[in-house]
Amino acid sequence: MWRISVKKLCVFCFCASCFVFLIMSFQVIEQLGQFEKSSHTAQLTKEQDVPHGLKVQSPIIVWWSPLTGEQGQLRECTDFSIDSLPLPRHKQHDWALFHEESPKNNYKLFHKPLITQFNHTATFSRHAHLPLTTQHLEGINALTDKTLLLPLSRKNQLRKTLAAVLYVQSDCNPPSDRDVYIQEIMKHIQVDSYGQCLHNKDLAPHLRDSNAMDDQGFYQLIAQYKFMLAFENAVCEDYITEKLWRALKLGVVPVYYGAPNIHKWLPDIHSAIVVDPSEPPRKVADYLKRLDEDDEEYLKYLKWKHKGEISNVNLVKALQKRPWGVQDATQDNFIDAFECLVCNRVSENIKREEKNLVPVAWQAEENHLMCSSPVLFEFGGSFESPLRQMWISSYEQSRREARVLAAMLQRNSSFTSSQFWRQVFTG
Repeated sequence: MWRISVKKLCVFCFCASCFVFLIMSFQVIEQLGQFEKSSHTAQLTKEQDVPHGLKVQSPIIVWWSPLTGEQGQLRECTDFSIDSLPLPRHKQHDWALFHEESPKNNYKLFHKPLITQFNHTATFSRHAHLPLTTQHLEGINALTDKTLLLPLSRKNQLRKTLAAVLYVQSDCNPPSDRDVYIQEIMKHIQVDSYGQCLHNKDLAPHLRDSNAMDDQGFYQLIAQYKFMLAFENAVCEDYITEKLWRALKLGVVPVYYGAPNIHKWLPDIHSAIVVDPSEPPRKVADYLKRLDEDDEEYLKYLKWKHKGEISNVNLVKALQKRPWGVQDATQDNFIDAFECLVCNRVSENIKREEKNLVPVAWQAEENHLMCSSPVLFEFGGSFESPLRQMWISSYEQSRREARVLAAMLQRNSSFTSSQFWRQVFTG
């Protein structure tokens, strides 16, 4: 929750004239229920406008995508409605983007014409105004904790009934084309796959629900394996999910594919096996088999874990400097932190204008949310899925969508979704 000093500043004060519209691709509250946007915006009617000439002290912050005040319990959902944007946009209106989800959920936001329409950003990119790169990592202690770390001797015993490699994924055929690569790996080494994707082994009944992914029993199952395939659903710089952190926290060596700059974020240079997409899957499988048979070489990947040392200065600094926490009641969550960031910036500009100073011009840059077009693995010809080609065409179409939407925003008047799509497809 808000700290008292910030709460006074950011309270929804109707004696303000500066509106900050927060348009977000967000995680919406589970208990949202029958909450309607009409009730959310009812207080902003013309009849309740700020009295003309009243001295401005604090900005009004509006979550244009409906959000209640309970940020504690969340579920994934994306909301970016092109036909209900806060238009017309006046010079005192700042727009802020909160986007911590997978790139595949809203590709149009990943192009320069659209991302640069925003003033403030909170995204997974390290370049964002509020970087959320480590949003799935509680902190240093979570990485160095050895509570569930099994001795290698025990893992070797478990090899009689378990494969050396684990895969758990139920989001199949994503833009990263990971299922194609992993299917090829499985031709050369045994992999226990518990999720819906490439499934060959069943979870215990009480662990099959998606809500059980943080269950202690699920963690104990993962900890029994030597390796875990941690392949992201999209390949973008700084896009790192719980797939990587979970393996590292449990003392399982991650076989990672995703963020091209992952070495900037690993706890140690020798803490994960990073897949080179240009290398054939068989080469990865052969390497895993060699490590499975060579305890000394395998343990090199867990040396940092056993010593409890994080050698990556960049990771340590990022965790220490972030103004929010993960599952930490003593810190703001990243939604609170973003609200504070926006509120403080706009409030500071109000004060600057009162002193006849030029306001700070905040604007998002292209690298605040950037991801290249999906690339398919060439050896995936036998893997039949219409989604494989769909992601590429979807990304290319999103370029046009971003250009068209940016042009319409420049006109600064409302438009309908049919007008938007007509422009996208007819040019």
